Amino acid sequence: MTKNNLHNWPCDLIATLMFCVEEDRVLLIHKKRGLGAGKINGPGGKLEPGESLMACACRETAEETGIVGTKARAAGVLCFTFRDGLRLRVHPFVCQEFSGVMQETEEARPFWQPINQIPFEKMWADDRLWLPHVLAGGQVEGHCLFDGDQLLEHSLSLC
Repeated sequence: MTKNNLHNWPCDLIATLMFCVEEDRVLLIHKKRGLGAGKINGPGGKLEPGESLMACACRETAEETGIVGTKARAAGVLCFTFRDGLRLRVHPFVCQEFSGVMQETEEARPFWQPINQIPFEKMWADDRLWLPHVLAGGQVEGHCLFDGDQLLEHSLSLC
């Protein structure tokens, strides 16, 4: 699946993830509700009609954490198929310039985590395959097949 195909991949939802990085730590959330409730992840969520991917990533991060990204870079595209039928396309971003005061919300409990101690065992199973590369400045493209929380197959390209 080429990059162009990934951006046009038919899906039920388009979403973003934002990983704010400050020195040797990254902003993560303990997700309280929705898809992935109970897991650790980056802030993010569903693209609204007429909204750009960057605007979505910044809005969702502010809504979930109180942190407002002022400059972010797109870090690729990931397509997820779930055995229950859900098809989700996610666009990760990395942000190193931001403002605001971190705060817990109804959706998430944010926290700063040392990059070398990311709790992958509490995250989606694919995150350990691509997130370190993205946090180091790289890009990811690919597809993952899940059955509930279990990663069944994946095809990822790190560039």
